[in-house]
Amino acid sequence: MSGGGGTMTEPAHDAEAVPAPPWERARRRAAPVRVPLTLDRIVDAAYTVLDREGYDRLSMRQVAAELGVAVSALYAHVTSKDELLDRMYARLFDGHGLPDPDPERWREQIKQYARDGRARLRAHRDMARISMARVPMTPELLPHIEQLLAVFRAAGLPDRVAAAAGDMLSTYLDGFAYEESMWEERRREAEVASWPELRAGMVEYFQSLPPDRFPHLRDLAAMMIAENNDSRFELGLDIILRGLASYIPPGHGTGEPGPAERGGDDPGQATG
Repeated sequence: MSGGGGTMTEPAHDAEAVPAPPWERARRRAAPVRVPLTLDRIVDAAYTVLDREGYDRLSMRQVAAELGVAVSALYAHVTSKDELLDRMYARLFDGHGLPDPDPERWREQIKQYARDGRARLRAHRDMARISMARVPMTPELLPHIEQLLAVFRAAGLPDRVAAAAGDMLSTYLDGFAYEESMWEERRREAEVASWPELRAGMVEYFQSLPPDRFPHLRDLAAMMIAENNDSRFELGLDIILRGLASYIPPGHGTGEPGPAERGGDDPGQATG
């Protein structure tokens, strides 16, 4: 604008006095949500470390690193590594149990219990090693033992046999799963592509032995080393259950002969 022979200029505006539009404002970063440290989270992290590193490298320090906390923070929830292993073992039983005892189906009930147990042991690397060193006599696990004993007693097993049967079954599950993990490790170390390939080499070796010294090893090699672990597991489980069933006195509707029918002694009695 001009006037009076002079020129009037527009006043300068201070750009800093003008607020920035909302779409240009720097957004405030939300603070990360802190998840409280709980026993469940610690056990979850321990399983993660176990699957990645294996039993020998599982440590409280590794678990703390997995969670992004100081080792000392773990001790507010578990007193030691041994207690953490106990908690990992107890987790195996969460949501799992036996149905009400059915004397007519007790063997199928035990078979399914064993199959589920093996699957849970195989779900985590080296879990069988942890299981073999734990005793399921904690308050959380006693109901599972009670259920198992109920199935055995309802089937008609003598008390001494029923009392030993649960431990026998547990030993079979742990040992079988541990052996599976060891053979899988050997297969990887030998850089063998698959179990059938490894099996073929083992069978070939046994069948190459001198027949005059090792006739049985040669004849049974293909059957000793099963084509897959499922069939081997089922056969071993069947052997155990048939043995247990043979101790049931007649009259319980199992279809298996009892000691009296076989002329055998009562297995519940100690022998001298």
